[in-house]
Amino acid sequence: MALKRVRLELGRTKDFPNGSRSRGYEFTAPLDHEGRLDPVEWKKHRDLCRVRRFWEGEADEIGHLVHRPGGAWAFHYDIHGDDNADEAGYRFSTERFRPGEYVSIREQDDEMRTFRVITVQDVA
Repeated sequence: MALKRVRLELGRTKDFPNGSRSRGYEFTAPLDHEGRLDPVEWKKHRDLCRVRRFWEGEADEIGHLVHRPGGAWAFHYDIHGDDNADEAGYRFSTERFRPGEYVSIREQDDEMRTFRVITVQDVA
């Protein structure tokens, strides 16, 4: 198991029929050999599991990948200070983070958006 840096970019939407390279997330997380989030390793390295949300026209948001009781995963942003602003990964506990795969995130505006996994790289 190793920490990986994952880049997600917005998938196709009504407003962005070709997706968007300038809207997405980069996060660091422990992935198992199948590309799934590893909660045991996350617990050991939780301080290193950071996220950056980038969205054209908005300031980047910086936070942490969190693992909630019951097994759900979310992005928690330092600036907001409350759990209501967290962005929940849809079925992140079973998703594979491999280039070309798609994952969904319920964002702060309560919209579920789909993102494409662009890269998965080892963290040096």
